[in-house]
Amino acid sequence: MKTETDLQGEGGGGYSNFYSNPSLNCSSSTVDISKQDQFKGSNDFILVEDDKRPSAMETTKSWIKKKVQSACTKKMLYKRVPILSWLPNYDRGCFVGDLVAGITVGLTVIPQALAYSNIAGLPAQYGLYGSFVGCFVYIIFGSCKDVPMGPSAIAALLTYQAVNGKGLQHAILLCFLTGLLQLLMGFFGLGFIIDFISGPVSSGFTSAVALIIITSQIKDVLGISASGTTFVETWKSLFSDIHNTNTWDTCFGVTCIVVLLIMRMLVKLKIGPSDGETPPNKLHKVVNKTLWLIGTSRNAILVIVCGFIGYSFCLQGEPPFKVIGEVPPGLPTVKPPPFGYTEDNNGTETSVDVFQMMSNLSSGIIVVPLVGLLEDIAICKAFANGKAVDATQELIAVGLSNIANSFVQSFPGTGSLSRSAVNNSSGVRTPLGGLYTGLLVIAALLFFTPYFYYIPKSSLAAIIIAAVIFMVEVKVVKPMWRTKKSDLIPGLATFIACLVLPLEYGILIGIGINLMFILYHAARPKISVEKLKSHEGVEYLMLTPDRCLIFPSVDYVRNLVTKHSIRQGIPVVIDCSHIYGADYTAATVIEILTQDFAARDQPLFFYNLKPSVSSVFEGLSPKEFVVYYNQEEIDELLRNKSYIKKQIMNV
Repeated sequence: MKTETDLQGEGGGGYSNFYSNPSLNCSSSTVDISKQDQFKGSNDFILVEDDKRPSAMETTKSWIKKKVQSACTKKMLYKRVPILSWLPNYDRGCFVGDLVAGITVGLTVIPQALAYSNIAGLPAQYGLYGSFVGCFVYIIFGSCKDVPMGPSAIAALLTYQAVNGKGLQHAILLCFLTGLLQLLMGFFGLGFIIDFISGPVSSGFTSAVALIIITSQIKDVLGISASGTTFVETWKSLFSDIHNTNTWDTCFGVTCIVVLLIMRMLVKLKIGPSDGETPPNKLHKVVNKTLWLIGTSRNAILVIVCGFIGYSFCLQGEPPFKVIGEVPPGLPTVKPPPFGYTEDNNGTETSVDVFQMMSNLSSGIIVVPLVGLLEDIAICKAFANGKAVDATQELIAVGLSNIANSFVQSFPGTGSLSRSAVNNSSGVRTPLGGLYTGLLVIAALLFFTPYFYYIPKSSLAAIIIAAVIFMVEVKVVKPMWRTKKSDLIPGLATFIACLVLPLEYGILIGIGINLMFILYHAARPKISVEKLKSHEGVEYLMLTPDRCLIFPSVDYVRNLVTKHSIRQGIPVVIDCSHIYGADYTAATVIEILTQDFAARDQPLFFYNLKPSVSSVFEGLSPKEFVVYYNQEEIDELLRNKSYIKKQIMNV
């Protein structure tokens, strides 16, 4: 039978005549060797030698087999095709709610789609092309009833920066690649990636995007020409042509912005008793509902009114302001996205293959899918009502929607926060509301495109400006300042970087600064220091780190422990209650630390060390390594130290 010292290893406790390490053996005085393995702790920190290790091919086959088996279950089918869950319970109430919401969102999405095409640098009809097929796909695979799939301001701006004037083919291919990458991320469960984008970084990015979009639309409000992919470049271009400002466009645009902001206020305007106790009468309900409908449909109302004004001017000849121009009628041709094309350069035909197109799109292939997912998940969380959001399912739904949209010549899209708010407030009950939105867009393409010709460009610019101006998240600055001022640094850095640099660089800078903060906190754990007394009156120092010991932090912790222990000159206890993990570097530092204490003849104990962490430390067989788990044991540990006897005699 092995003794306790044998079971503990070379340095497993050091003072085996009075103490045994509970992390490696049980409370009895003897332990059966055959049961030793059950005390090893977590396998996350133990290297188990096995001569029959599976090969990489076998491991891959096993992983694929498990994936296939888990995917071929009824539970997984209902999880990945959510329509199967809610469609059997669909009733008349759901139909009415979805119909009203779908039509209301449709009246919002049509003018927005025309305007977002302008942001993306594409003809007006391509925004409409991306506003119906994706809606139909999302009905089947979408997990959030409030998400109306389609073009968004952020996706349009990112498309403009990624395509960078390379042509329509690049925008359509970007839509396909965006959907494909999102689908693959969903298949491999990579939705957690967006967790690396913190709230401050997201707020800084969104606010910068809003200002860039507003800047890009000022040219249409002023009736001038301007270009540029960043905030600074666009403003330089605006100032260079500002002397050509068109008075009609400016007056028209400014008036439309003011009207839209006033109509927006009608949504929150309530007529009737305000005491909260007296119920409103029927007239009050009708008036409030009418005001809400007018405020919600403000974009559609404005476009219709401005279209009539533009038509009246066109009847008299050339209008004094710029209009959209001809929009091809009918539905788009269904065909695969372009995986290459031929262009004519001064009579010379040049072939551009798919790899060259992907090279032209550059980092946009990565940034557009990730930001699209970020925007969609933000919407899902905003309307989740406390329910968990399945990022993987949203990746699958949005990915398939973008792939489908690429076959009808659309640029990338995602959920839109403004349309989602309309959808939610309109009483949507299920994702089937997207069906009626899509049908309304199809009707617009089939019957109303000739009338889009007369819509002033400045009115569409006004719609965008009046919508995105509220995306500037000024309201988060004050709470952030009150809670944790350092969070303003990555938020502000992201905001400035996105204005000065391309958006992908700006958000990477924000994420990088955020990770630096995380690493700094990981490398500098807080350690509480207390001077305590045992029941027998012997003083000792209790040091308590507040997090795991990993390579960036162990030297810092060692220096603090050494400084306090030398200064006090009494036994030291390290409370390991909050240490849930460690690595090889931490084990080496603990070994050195125990040697230093032994050389000074100063007792060092470890309290409440997790078995898995203890296994990591004992892998290097440190000497004088003592662990205890009960507060009563500290008396016995201190009593058996000759150092303590000398200390008492000197006193």
